[in-house]
Amino acid sequence: MARFEKLPDDVQAREIQMLSFWESHDIFAQTLAKTRQGKPYVFYEGPPTANGKPHFGHLMPRVYKDLFPRYQTMKGRYVLRKGGWDTHGLPVELEVEKSLGLNSKQEIEKYGIEKFIKKCKASVWEYKTEWEQMIRRMGFWIDLENAYITYTDEYIESVWWALKQIWQQGLLYQGHKVLPYCPRCGTPLSSHEVAQGYREVSEPAVT
Repeated sequence: MARFEKLPDDVQAREIQMLSFWESHDIFAQTLAKTRQGKPYVFYEGPPTANGKPHFGHLMPRVYKDLFPRYQTMKGRYVLRKGGWDTHGLPVELEVEKSLGLNSKQEIEKYGIEKFIKKCKASVWEYKTEWEQMIRRMGFWIDLENAYITYTDEYIESVWWALKQIWQQGLLYQGHKVLPYCPRCGTPLSSHEVAQGYREVSEPAVT
């Protein structure tokens, strides 16, 4: 394995030089090759949505996503770190709605669902370069060249396959859960989606 002889005293210059060394010697691939016969340590990347710019809130979780696989690799475990891109969700649709000047589910249907989906697929890649630059700059070792994409048929079919396995093992059950609901979008909302634009309003119709 290649060795690094001398690091500069300036911290920023040192980081850049180390990153360049890792890339030029393909150190990440070398760690995978060296541990290939080791006991697997399974790592599932919770992928980001690339249609929004990365910020500090994205940086910290990715530090931990790099820390634990790297530690297990140092212990001799084989950690195949496959990256991914999340391309589903209400934030993606809302971004496209704004760009098209649409304000309701009915307007989306009038515009054309297939046309709208194509716009959404294009939107999720708007800040992909910024994400890749951040990932590289922070020294996060993950395979982005073979990343999975959640809107592909292969990924969607894999989710249905997993659900089938859970069902066949008797681990899937029907329950009830109260969720926030958006009457404008006609869909339940996750806590993350509610936080995108939640505000308190006075509604006289209730009283």
